[in-house]
Amino acid sequence: MVGYKFMGKAHSNAYKQVNMFFDPAAKVAMKAICGRDEQGVKAAADKFGWEGYETDWRKLVERDDIDFIDINAPSDAHKEITLAAIAKGKHVFCEKPLALNLADAREMLAAAEQAGVKHGICFNYRFLPAVQLAKKIIDSGKLGEIHHYRATYLQDWLVDPEAPLAWRLKKEVAGSGAHGDINAHSIDLARFLIGEFDRVIGHNRTFVKERPILASSEGGLAGQKGSAEKGEVTVDDATAFLADFKNGAMGMFVASRFATGRKNHNTFEIHGSKGTIRWDLESLNELQVYFREDEPELAGFRRILATEPQHKYAGNWWPAGHIIGYEHGFVHIVYEFVQHLASGSPFAPTFADGVRCQEVLEAVDLSIERGTWVSVEEV
Repeated sequence: MVGYKFMGKAHSNAYKQVNMFFDPAAKVAMKAICGRDEQGVKAAADKFGWEGYETDWRKLVERDDIDFIDINAPSDAHKEITLAAIAKGKHVFCEKPLALNLADAREMLAAAEQAGVKHGICFNYRFLPAVQLAKKIIDSGKLGEIHHYRATYLQDWLVDPEAPLAWRLKKEVAGSGAHGDINAHSIDLARFLIGEFDRVIGHNRTFVKERPILASSEGGLAGQKGSAEKGEVTVDDATAFLADFKNGAMGMFVASRFATGRKNHNTFEIHGSKGTIRWDLESLNELQVYFREDEPELAGFRRILATEPQHKYAGNWWPAGHIIGYEHGFVHIVYEFVQHLASGSPFAPTFADGVRCQEVLEAVDLSIERGTWVSVEEV
């Protein structure tokens, strides 16, 4: 694994848990974790349960005892590490967004396909039981023709203008701001649930254009400290866009890291001719469902707690009603990817899904630049 902080912890936990709660076709051996700070990565290896560590990812991809590479380093490192790993015949599991831009994402996909290695991208929210249930309901036709898809992903960790200039605020490292960071999840969920985008039009805003240069990042986001010197913010703080889907549905998307009071408010609401479903990450075990066919005196939104053994993945955890949390989506996607590696079972999302997501992200950016609708096929 390359990366050992927020996502490194989440992914490490998934590899540990998958052996305990699932029966993968092959057990996961956590061979080595990699980071540039030797003291930090050594501590992470000890704490997270890795057999060893490296301080140079190039040594990691050269090792004969490693079959696949998990990349959760900042976005600017994804392409170089991925291409090097593929050249050594390693399978690759990569965090989102897949790359800094669409051209790089397409190059990564082409390299993986040409080499015949297996590849996955970590769109973890697909793999929560309530989201899987939403997909099942939609595919069954119980919602009828889909009319509206509305998504919000709202956070507030940048509202303070003195919050320092972390790497996520630099275009050359992150690719984009709220758009690529959290709108990417909303775009993937929409594609997973109702289908492909046709055209988009958006607008964005950077509310604080300069921030203190980062002096210390100990303790993660909450522990970051800035210096007296300031630097330019080169990404968006918020991006909203409208969309038309190829199936005729219309979409509305808002991503912001300036939504005061919202910590991780990731939602979707889908309206069909026969019903509606609504999901909120902050109540991730629940799916709100409404069906027009219900008797009038019983009509209304119902709350489904997706913890029954019949709900996908739920039966591997606890008895019904004993809820799961944020980290479990990572366990589920890791399980599916390991199954794919070991037994050849189907797996998505792959790098192809990463490219499709990047196409929508860049189509929105192009629409903002032009001030008009842009077809996703144009980018």
